[in-house]
Amino acid sequence: MSETGSSGGVRLGTATGRAVIAAATLGSGMTFLDGTVVNVALKTIGEDLNATLAELQWVTNGYLLSLASLILIGGSLGDRFGRRRIFVLGTVWFAAASMLCGLAPNPEILIAARVLQGVGAALLTPGSLAMIQGAFVRDDRAQAIGTWSGLGGIAAAIGPFVGGSLIQYASWRWIFLINLPLAVLTIVIAQKAVPETLDPHASRHFDVSGALLATLALGGTTYALIEWGGALAPYAGVLAVLAAVGFLVVERRGTMPMLQLSIFRDLTFSAANVMTLLVYAALGAVTFFLVLQLQTVSGYGALEAGIATLPITICMLLLASRGGRLATRIGPRIPMTVGPIIIGVGTLMLLAIGSHVDYWRDVFPGVTVFGLGLALMVAPLTATVLAAAPEEHAGIASGVNNAVARAGSLLAVAALPVAVGLSGEQYADPVALNEAFRSATEICAGLLFVGGVVSWFTIRNHVLAADPEALGP
Repeated sequence: MSETGSSGGVRLGTATGRAVIAAATLGSGMTFLDGTVVNVALKTIGEDLNATLAELQWVTNGYLLSLASLILIGGSLGDRFGRRRIFVLGTVWFAAASMLCGLAPNPEILIAARVLQGVGAALLTPGSLAMIQGAFVRDDRAQAIGTWSGLGGIAAAIGPFVGGSLIQYASWRWIFLINLPLAVLTIVIAQKAVPETLDPHASRHFDVSGALLATLALGGTTYALIEWGGALAPYAGVLAVLAAVGFLVVERRGTMPMLQLSIFRDLTFSAANVMTLLVYAALGAVTFFLVLQLQTVSGYGALEAGIATLPITICMLLLASRGGRLATRIGPRIPMTVGPIIIGVGTLMLLAIGSHVDYWRDVFPGVTVFGLGLALMVAPLTATVLAAAPEEHAGIASGVNNAVARAGSLLAVAALPVAVGLSGEQYADPVALNEAFRSATEICAGLLFVGGVVSWFTIRNHVLAADPEALGP
């Protein structure tokens, strides 16, 4: 395929349009799948490799650390050298690291391979969205992103089922090795059918100082949150703050910065990222506490807890693309206001879950309302963030928003247990967890309501309009 600038001409219903969505969904879906499937296998991995608890924690955290630290760089590389090119590179990297995970003979090599997996995910994740933004015509982008969101959400949801089946009938190693055929299919589709887009004005000079400081800032923050209460966590936090300040100084004064800080001058872009921080903090914490509540307090098994949240996945699959289409027709302001509020209402409905639970009465209504709000909000939010930034910076805009979303989830999952008085020894105590779940749920609902208010006062409808004057302010 030939290289083009930032503005694409692909239509949603065409063969090329379907190929772009297929490649983006398969690639990012591997990272979503890996984010959920590994947790199911940790116990088996520990027994097979004779791993300690700390080593098992880093099997998960090593991936998260490198992903959160480098995702901004992945978006910048795509803008400079081609979004499809960096996406394919990330897919190849992710597949190679997955093979190393599957063949790991000991915990140390598995942890190192998981860190490498995170690097690959940081390259391909922002590229998946940037390819959509760069390839599709303006009035099809929101719906395309909605389709991507709905299909990608399935990968995260089926993680527990895939992991459990592979572990039971094959080996835990196949949860990593299954990525190899998926990666091959992704690369073939991307190379044959996805048009290349990039920032035609980007310099080929790479901002080494900015990249290093961004990595230290995001990595230090992630480490401090993961190792909350540890001896090195305060030092990591201080390092993250100093690196963040240094990053802003370097990017502001640099002649060829990795991140054009000018994109934050757009009120809609900045406000959408603030809303992302609030909403994804709540979403991360809700899903974290809900699974614990269902298992520890309500007596559900791990597979039952996964099935219990299936209505969220169904809502995303059936309705996410319609949410994007609605935002294109009426503007993103209402979906981004009403969506978080509906999610907040669904979150409060989950307070019905206790020790004596009836699924259809206590669980199903809340998770369904939660899923409806999510389907209404996700595509408009993502499309608005990308549309509010200059089109040539689609990759870095996607990287910023992904980093903000992951930082919000990390912060909430790390801070909320402490805020609601839940220590590590109390996770298995039904009484203590039930009280903490209720407090955390109320806090999360509050964050979601605030996110809706932020959207109402800051988001402008014209950002997604094919005709900017059609929707008004």
